[in-house]
Amino acid sequence: MQVILMEKVVNLGALGDVVKVKDGYARNFLIPHGKAKRATQANLKEFEGRRAEFEKKAADLLAIAEARAAKLEGLAVQVSRKAGEDGRLFGSVTNADIAEALAAQGIEVVKGDIRMPDGPLKHVGDFPLTVHLHSDVSAGITVTVLGEQ
Repeated sequence: MQVILMEKVVNLGALGDVVKVKDGYARNFLIPHGKAKRATQANLKEFEGRRAEFEKKAADLLAIAEARAAKLEGLAVQVSRKAGEDGRLFGSVTNADIAEALAAQGIEVVKGDIRMPDGPLKHVGDFPLTVHLHSDVSAGITVTVLGEQ
């Protein structure tokens, strides 16, 4: 299916690009989330007429994400969990726990924005993680997992 991208989509294209994607991806994700529209003549004409408006909106979202990234960059977050003597946690620290700890510090982050490439944290220690705020903007934070007896 041919679609017009209404915003930049990672690994797919930029604002205004006409790309061919699988039907299910377009119907179930891109179109319902407002990231794309079907590439019909009417939609192409409407998009070209409103291109400046869409570009301004994208620039505003990028500026907001960059401002949030400046606040987050280098931030340290502490999370306490019960741990054994060897430093292994009885549970784990997930992205939801980290988002909750950030909210306690006054910074709102969606848990899906926190990237944990190795999965949930299961040991005591310091872990560098990435918060993905926009397709072009990421911020690095450090999560310190403290063990309780």
